[in-house]
Amino acid sequence: MGKRLICASGDLIERGKGVRFTIGQGKEDAMAFVIRYRGKAYGYVNRCAHISVELDWAEGQFFDFTGTQLICATHGALYQPDSGRCLGGPCLGRGLTRLAIEESNGKLYLIEDTMIDHPAVGEHD
Repeated sequence: MGKRLICASGDLIERGKGVRFTIGQGKEDAMAFVIRYRGKAYGYVNRCAHISVELDWAEGQFFDFTGTQLICATHGALYQPDSGRCLGGPCLGRGLTRLAIEESNGKLYLIEDTMIDHPAVGEHD
């Protein structure tokens, strides 16, 4: 299990634009993203739990207008930024697939080949 550089820590602004990157998933690559929420970086596969579409409404724009939830631009599913848990909408209790992220020495890294299961409705970290 290795780690791969995603970006500089300063590239992520609290509740601001996320950074998109590609991850390998079996035979095909998938898009992923990192965001900063409450001072910590969180990474997810960029795929809505409702229908397999990317979440961002413009490149890197994952937060709703309040900056408190992640939102799918296609159907409005809402997710908790620090867990990926479904908060409402058509995700029907299915959460985002979370990625293991490490932040050290001013850089963000993906811990490769490590995904955290979808959190269910009502599950807390």
